Amino acid sequence: MPVIYSARWVLPIIDAPIEDGAIAIEDSIIVGVGTRAEVLNRFPDALVNNLGEAAIVPGLINAHSHLELTVMRGFLEAEENDFFAWLRKLTIARMAMTPDDLFISAACGAIEAARAGITCVGDSSSAAIESMKALKQAGLRGIVYQESFGPDPKLAEENVAKLSTQLSAMREVETDLVRAGVSPHAPYTVSARQLEMISRLAIDEKFPLMIHAAESEAERLLLFDGSGTFGDGLKHRNIEWNAPGISTIQYLQQHGVLETKPLFAHCINVNDDDLDLIKTANAGIAHCPKSNAKLRHGRAPFATFLEHRINVGFGSDSVATNNTCDILEEARFATLLARLPSSASFRNGLPPAITSVTASDALFAATLGGARALGLDDQIGALKAGMQADMTIINLSGAHQAPARNPADTLIFSSSGRDVLVTIVAGKEIYRDQRITTIDQVKTRRRLDTVRTKIDRV
Repeated sequence: MPVIYSARWVLPIIDAPIEDGAIAIEDSIIVGVGTRAEVLNRFPDALVNNLGEAAIVPGLINAHSHLELTVMRGFLEAEENDFFAWLRKLTIARMAMTPDDLFISAACGAIEAARAGITCVGDSSSAAIESMKALKQAGLRGIVYQESFGPDPKLAEENVAKLSTQLSAMREVETDLVRAGVSPHAPYTVSARQLEMISRLAIDEKFPLMIHAAESEAERLLLFDGSGTFGDGLKHRNIEWNAPGISTIQYLQQHGVLETKPLFAHCINVNDDDLDLIKTANAGIAHCPKSNAKLRHGRAPFATFLEHRINVGFGSDSVATNNTCDILEEARFATLLARLPSSASFRNGLPPAITSVTASDALFAATLGGARALGLDDQIGALKAGMQADMTIINLSGAHQAPARNPADTLIFSSSGRDVLVTIVAGKEIYRDQRITTIDQVKTRRRLDTVRTKIDRV
């Protein structure tokens, strides 16, 4: 029997907002979208859930997360001025965590995501099996990308053999909702030879690929002339590095990564030529503005991404850099940041650039844009008959939202994950009335505290 969800607003994303709208779902599929009267007339025997002064939107998508690092919220504050030190401390702490520790950390991250209306994540993980299990237990949809490291080209074959074994194990726990992917971590942690081998593996075995790219000044210097923190680190380890003198995106193209239609996380230091390459490759970008700002890496050109019609979604990155996993908050920050004039305009006395980034643009990126970046837009990201019933229902009656006239503006500029009423994945409610229906939240959080005490001592 169909189930109907109705509210003051339905925002299909691919069509205009529907006032007094409704969605009918059957099992995991959307079977009807329209006004409340239209949908009730089509499905007169359906069970009706009326959410009142609320908005029904496609499930919010977090295109780049690290759920296994949830335990590290606030753990690395002292290292935020030094990215290399930040990475080193994170790596040491993560090595001290057992598989069960990593599962608990990822499970708490999944709980936070579901409570914030996130239905799908693109999760980068060094413990992908544990992250996949956490998503499955929470009832979330996602792609978990197994990270691979190895800057020494002499070890490329060994590292890729290890990765292949990990991916085979991940295939065993895949479901219709949770898929396995691969992530050569970044240009500064993976050799050119290993990038080529992983790209070939991804294409041959049909694994989606994600990579951190053009994220920091240290990375730019490494690619440009071999200098900077990352260049010094490779020299210290006696790893040969011949700087190509080109951009990160051009370098990744040379080594086959763009052939995989990858998902790039960050893309702060990119120019128009880079964006043309990304567009031509039909790649995606996970835009992580809060994490980029918190680590002082810079501001990615979100407005320019949109102008180039690139598949772009929002990513929270890890709560070790962002502190929250809230895509509505990310969308607001991205929109406001994109509207700021560049520092060059101020410095040179130029008129500020006028950007056309709107609340509707941001809501698109938070939903269908994220689905396109992950390559899942044939299933999710819009409210349309035949699509998967992944939906987020957001309260619009709060004092901080009144008067709510334009639903997109209210969602982006006045709302946050705390306003989410219901989170639905594949037709199943996984969060409602301030309660996760799939995981014992209290028990899981207690276990998280134990893990945090452990790494605080490292």
